[in-house]
Amino acid sequence: MYSRILRLLNRVMELTLLMPCLNEVRTVKKCVRDAISFLQRTGIDGEVVVADNGSTDGSQELARGAGARVVAVKEQGYGAALMGGIQAAQGRFIIMGDADDSYDFSNLEPFVAALRDGAQLVMGNRFKGGIAPGAMPFLHHWLGNPVLSALGRLFFRLPVGDFHCGLRGFETAAVRNLHLTGSGMEFATEMVAKAAFAGLRVAEVPTTLRPDRRGRPPHLRTWRDGWRHLRFMLLFSPLWLFLLPGCLLLLASVTGLVALWAGPLRIGPIGLDVHTMLFCSAGSMLGFLALQWGALVQWLGIKAGMRRPPTGALVQGLAKMVSIESGLVLGLILFLPGLWWAFELTRQWVQSDFGAIADVAVLRSVIVACTLMVVGMQTMGGSLFAGALKAGIDSGFIRLRQPS
Repeated sequence: MYSRILRLLNRVMELTLLMPCLNEVRTVKKCVRDAISFLQRTGIDGEVVVADNGSTDGSQELARGAGARVVAVKEQGYGAALMGGIQAAQGRFIIMGDADDSYDFSNLEPFVAALRDGAQLVMGNRFKGGIAPGAMPFLHHWLGNPVLSALGRLFFRLPVGDFHCGLRGFETAAVRNLHLTGSGMEFATEMVAKAAFAGLRVAEVPTTLRPDRRGRPPHLRTWRDGWRHLRFMLLFSPLWLFLLPGCLLLLASVTGLVALWAGPLRIGPIGLDVHTMLFCSAGSMLGFLALQWGALVQWLGIKAGMRRPPTGALVQGLAKMVSIESGLVLGLILFLPGLWWAFELTRQWVQSDFGAIADVAVLRSVIVACTLMVVGMQTMGGSLFAGALKAGIDSGFIRLRQPS
């Protein structure tokens, strides 16, 4: 008897079925009943939690009456409701899905099997399982979801075909440790992105989607929420947003700047001269700035524990060479020659009473000198800014929440 009581006290519930809810009076009761029926039919030790986001239509009472535990979440938004439900969940695993009856809560065996098999995040794939006619808007079906999912696979290197499926399962402790913050629809992308950064084991199973039965327009807004998903992907992908574009722009611009410094060029019918040098100068500055921003975002991601430190020998060697002091020295090496050169050119200009500069060779020198000064100042300023950030983080003044 004593051992049985001890086992009950130490028992960890296996599964929480979580549903965010905002005025789902027409569908929440059926969703809860389907979820409870699934738990009873499979014999899984679990619960149904409805994370209510301030419903005013009586959804809470219907959910409780159907057997769910209702958790009130004051902060508005899809992500906020789910985060409140995740914190309140008692199950070792969570399977989340909308309370609009678009997902089948009575057929969750593939998700449970994948979780039991060691997956820490299990994504549903509606394109593999089947999308019923009228269940997904045309633009979402053929443009939004495929394009954003393709970008997600490219950015985060995950074999996930449906990045925005609302039916997904995960290990509760692992997702809590991701410290998710998105309060809106971008929460769905944030979960997948941070799971990739944290190295969680991700799996995918087919699932179905049917037309929702809520009888009103959905909370999702096509262009607004699509942009929020895309913005989040870009901000969490410095390699694609900053580093690669910056590297290509800097390489092409510096090549053009050096080539045109020697004199005009002709490529077939196209003639390139000092005016092209101006654009190459601007491209060099912008490309270097993009590389600097990308490196800073990458470093902050590593400091926050969201990204893994570099493993390549070359990258590790370069990382060891980078410091505030080395950045300041490099900046001075670029800035001082440019300043001296610009001073000499200005002195010559003064002697001509600030008249028009007719000599194109002089203009070429002015462009190169100004480019050196600006890039040198960018290098020193970026180094000092990174140093201030590091000092703030090391002192605890700036706190980065890290996965446990």
